[in-house]
Amino acid sequence: MQVWGESGEDEMVACVLGGELSSRRFGQRLRSHLALAEQSEQLLTHPDLSDAGANSARRALLAATRGYGENRDLFENFPDRVTWTRALLSAGEAVGVRYIDYSYWVELSGGSRRPIDAAARIRAGLRAFDVPNEPFVDAAQALVRGERFPPLILVGENQDNLVCLEGHLRLTAYALAGFPTGIECLIGIAPTMGRWAQ
Repeated sequence: MQVWGESGEDEMVACVLGGELSSRRFGQRLRSHLALAEQSEQLLTHPDLSDAGANSARRALLAATRGYGENRDLFENFPDRVTWTRALLSAGEAVGVRYIDYSYWVELSGGSRRPIDAAARIRAGLRAFDVPNEPFVDAAQALVRGERFPPLILVGENQDNLVCLEGHLRLTAYALAGFPTGIECLIGIAPTMGRWAQ
């Protein structure tokens, strides 16, 4: 793993929201909350991490949509104090990253929560809960064409046992494409992360 430098909560929040804005599953709900807060998408598409007001608005948005800082939903049992770094994960390291413990990802991976197992099942034409696999295939093809993805957000008690917080579709696409490049990540480490990242 190549550590590129320190990061922090504000960058993590911006990355989660930026990833979810482009998500077929979460994008519309996020846009609705942006409208309610009378904020434009630029808050997420061009985050200024030096703007304290914008950082606060993004934290409030992530709290409203995903329970950040409120010990609920995606962030139930998530630690208050996390050390964040920017890093590049090698293919060998990426193979060991696990999905979140959520029924869809458990099913897609055949119970292992490993993206390489999910990729094998997708190639075999298996679906989780009859959800189409085309988004994974499309994203993998984009990778092969040279498209670059936003950073994944990975967390754990240490760097050797990481779980994906945000970027599951992209992680699966990397696995489908055979991990053709290093993976840009924000990595959050906390001694108590095991309560969340089981």
